[in-house]
Amino acid sequence: MGGTRDYQNWHRRYDDQQSSLSWRLQQVRHHIGETLDRYPGEVRVLSVCSGDGRDLFGVLSGREDAGRVSAVLLELHPELAQQARDTAAAEGLAKIEVRTVDASNVDAYLGAAPADLVLMVGIFGNIADADVWRLIAFSPQLCRPGATLVWSRGRRFSHQLPGVTSGDLNDEVRARFATAGFSEVTYETHENGGLPALGVLRYAGPQAELEPSQPQLFLFLR
Repeated sequence: MGGTRDYQNWHRRYDDQQSSLSWRLQQVRHHIGETLDRYPGEVRVLSVCSGDGRDLFGVLSGREDAGRVSAVLLELHPELAQQARDTAAAEGLAKIEVRTVDASNVDAYLGAAPADLVLMVGIFGNIADADVWRLIAFSPQLCRPGATLVWSRGRRFSHQLPGVTSGDLNDEVRARFATAGFSEVTYETHENGGLPALGVLRYAGPQAELEPSQPQLFLFLR
């Protein structure tokens, strides 16, 4: 994952309440909360390329039952990963593990999967189309039967990246997830900025074992 962005500075765009990132964050938090309400007992969360974890922490900090939630956050950027650890410690969330690892490496998921809730937010628009398909095909290995998976991808891009469709790829993304054994719960769009979209899925397939030492899943292009 060798992107060139300053991701720590980029995350500050979430503070703009009118931005498409702010809309996405609000929707992701809503669906995290709904998922936790639906699952009784212990809940296991896996966040791929998690950033500083503000989506999950923004929900857990307001819940009295946060102690029943365990989570593994995978984030390559060391400063963002440390911010997530600091937030977890400040909130008393002892069951949150933050790994400073490359989420494109399958071995990074060992011991973290399968999960009841899988977050793949902010990934699909930054990797080549072929890598999107590879990550979708891999995603059943991360999910318990009945798990919820949340994904995002903008529908408009002003940048040109090698191997990345510049327009709306999301109908194909939705179809590929269906082929991988997921049923769609909801698909939401917002008419602002890069025309963000968010999909929420339920894994309807059988338990798939995580196979270690697979080829690299994806490469961040920016």
